[in-house]
Amino acid sequence: MNTDLFFQKIKTYHHISEEAQKAWAGLLKYRKYKKGENFVTMGEYPRKVAFVVNGLFSQNFITDEGDIIIKYFFPEQRFAASLSAMLANKPSIFYIEAIEDTSVFEYDFFEFKKLFDQHPDIAQFYIKYNELHWIIDKEPLEVAFRTDTSAKRYDDFLKKYPKLLKRLRKHHIAAYLGITPTQLSRIFFANK
Repeated sequence: MNTDLFFQKIKTYHHISEEAQKAWAGLLKYRKYKKGENFVTMGEYPRKVAFVVNGLFSQNFITDEGDIIIKYFFPEQRFAASLSAMLANKPSIFYIEAIEDTSVFEYDFFEFKKLFDQHPDIAQFYIKYNELHWIIDKEPLEVAFRTDTSAKRYDDFLKKYPKLLKRLRKHHIAAYLGITPTQLSRIFFANK
């Protein structure tokens, strides 16, 4: 499978040299996940990062009451991982599941980090990517979930993921918003 799309996306965050690209390409493995299959399982010590080529992953958490909360969606050209578990070397409290049949380029996170010393441009990509997606994007979302109404969160979801609406089932959207499918139906019909 051609890695051009992967490296085009990488270079939108930070330019990397040909040598760095070759080193990173050596870690990439193309893999397909069937709908319902886990990329990361809750309780495992994860090692992999996936770049979604086609398909859709969700990062899920199960509450003590047994409810599923979707923390994040990973559509095409996004990276999926249980990063905090890998950084802390702890079991993942989330699972990452294929909502659709999904193809990815995946690589071992720990082998990837070994490239930083020899290829500082890869380290710069990693810093820029994480600053944007794990800090800048994440903080407003955390505040919104504590302060906004479910109707406002639904509107924000539509703005953030307009192309996903047709690809998700009602229970996926409700799990992302932290509400029941019935509550979501009320919001949907109130907005019409």
